[in-house]
Amino acid sequence: MTGIPLIIVFVLAIALMIFMISVWKIHPFISIMLIALGFGLIGGIPLVNQLDADGEVEVNGIATVIGQGFSGTFTSIGIVIILGALIGLVLEKTGGAFQIADALVRVIGRKRPVLATQLMGWIVSIPVFCDSGFVILNPIRRALARRTGTSAVAMTVALSAGLYTAHVFIPPTPGPIAAANTLGIGDNLLVVIGLGLLVSIPSLTVSYFYALYIGKRIRTDEDDEIADDAMLEQAYDDLRTSYGKLPSVANSFLPIVVPILLMALGSIGSVFEWDGLLGDIVGFFGTPIIALAVGVVFAVVTLVSVTRGKELYDITDETLRVVGPILFITAAGSVLGRVIASTDMVVFIEDNATSFSSIGLFFPFIISAILKTAQGSSTVALVTTAGIVTPTLPALGLVTPAEIALAVMAIGAGAMTVSHANDSYFWVVTNFTGMTPQQGYRTQTTVTLLMGVTSIIFIWILGLFII
Repeated sequence: MTGIPLIIVFVLAIALMIFMISVWKIHPFISIMLIALGFGLIGGIPLVNQLDADGEVEVNGIATVIGQGFSGTFTSIGIVIILGALIGLVLEKTGGAFQIADALVRVIGRKRPVLATQLMGWIVSIPVFCDSGFVILNPIRRALARRTGTSAVAMTVALSAGLYTAHVFIPPTPGPIAAANTLGIGDNLLVVIGLGLLVSIPSLTVSYFYALYIGKRIRTDEDDEIADDAMLEQAYDDLRTSYGKLPSVANSFLPIVVPILLMALGSIGSVFEWDGLLGDIVGFFGTPIIALAVGVVFAVVTLVSVTRGKELYDITDETLRVVGPILFITAAGSVLGRVIASTDMVVFIEDNATSFSSIGLFFPFIISAILKTAQGSSTVALVTTAGIVTPTLPALGLVTPAEIALAVMAIGAGAMTVSHANDSYFWVVTNFTGMTPQQGYRTQTTVTLLMGVTSIIFIWILGLFII
């Protein structure tokens, strides 16, 4: 099958996949793998390897294609995702994330509490999952809101938006790392980080002003309750005490900052073509796997500094349990991408490249937004969309690392559009802050819509200068 009929089958396959995940509640891994198998067979991939006259493989069979797509994830990005998640969990367990947030609040908290809350969420969510980050930082948000007399709703929206922005845009969060690797720029994570920082600006800006706006129009029980400053201060102190001995602010920041600096140094060495021993050393430590491994070393130092080194085994074990589903879903997305690339769909797209290139960055955004809205998980939307989009990159006019990094950003923007009732993060935000579901739609759902649309417009404008 080829041409328009194959495109129609592809659209129906994606619709069926969304239906399987969101309505039938079939696990994303199984859903994606079944769709990949079905679409591959309908698309003309043979059942077994086809050999030429010399006995060499001429066309891979469906099992081989699936195996190649699956294994590619674990030979490239698997270790990076694990190391990044391990750093984040160490900071979460030791109170390093708390220290980072507390330091930021002390610097700008009282003068601009909404901004401080947003930025502390944004920074903490670079290594820590947004759900966990919200739980960790919520007592700080409550205490700061009461200390400054700021709307609790405004502070909630700001914290949620800050966490969410880093979650979809900035490695070492697993979603952006997985998407970058699937799209073929796993060795250019610094470019993805740089663009993620840049694209965060409009997302943070629009969410900041919306937080101020909606904070004047919605009140929750937190706003209406009689302020008990002593009680709030006690809750804040209890959180601090619950960690026991806290790491220093420097030890809290180093596991995040050092890998970024190493990757930056590696990129500088590549640009200036450093050779010899210096070039080899810089190139070695600038590789994402090694850079994050060094970050893990600093995380272990942080763990030991609070005399909790014996917990490393348990933290590593928990990290693997958390990361496992992400890795397998990422691998399934890679399988789908490999299957798509093995059909005549790519040939059709290349033959009609002019039409597809006019869509450009909006294509991955739309696919990701549909997946996000339908099934709820931003990470699933990121990795699945990356698998779908990878074979179409040349036709979309996205070839260089910078252009493909823009595609990662577009997918990230879609993966935040929108957070509603099928998203666990939606319920974390509303339940921990005493908001009703209706208030959640006016705050969390609306702000994620504004953030996603604003971000893709900004990404499209960036594309005018880069592509």
